[in-house]
Amino acid sequence: MFFVKDKIVFGMAMMRILSCLIELAAALLFIKFDSIQTALKINAVLALIGPTIMTIVMAMGLAGLSGRVSPVKFGIILAGVILIFIGVSKGR
Repeated sequence: MFFVKDKIVFGMAMMRILSCLIELAAALLFIKFDSIQTALKINAVLALIGPTIMTIVMAMGLAGLSGRVSPVKFGIILAGVILIFIGVSKGR
């Protein structure tokens, strides 16, 4: 079906597919339990899984770029990733 040249890209895609399947399973559990309290508990678990998957995928991508990009550009990319986390973690 697909021909993947880069193992890191394949790994990143598989992590995103795993994330998608976890989200889909959670949505089905929402429907199955039909309870706001249970849905909130499941959603709390998802709140932990989402950033973890993002961090893993980002680390895989940065590891893949480490030998292909100049140190200055790598530093800029890394700074961008850090700024994303700062922006997301800080409240108003």
